Amino acid sequence: MQLISAIEVFNNKTDYYIIDIREKYEYDFANVGSKHIPMDEVCSRLDEFPKDKIIILMCKSGKRASALCNLLYIDFELVNVKVLDGGIEAYKEIVAPHLMLE
Repeated sequence: MQLISAIEVFNNKTDYYIIDIREKYEYDFANVGSKHIPMDEVCSRLDEFPKDKIIILMCKSGKRASALCNLLYIDFELVNVKVLDGGIEAYKEIVAPHLMLE
């Protein structure tokens, strides 16, 4: 499993396809405009993943995304999947304060 920092992802959004795997109520409460696919639906919706981008999985803290990333690698041999290190919490702490200053 590979981690990627919030700064790297959000400075280069066009290079990545970000999937928020949190539950709908979590996504509705706070999101960064990513594709929403709840964790329990991801494996049945793999056909929605673009083949030409690196897939970034995001959850609240990174724990669910890490588990799912490992599953996708082991069971489906997906190698173009990374985990947003620290999840949306990292985004709020690292990226959002910089956006507010601009």
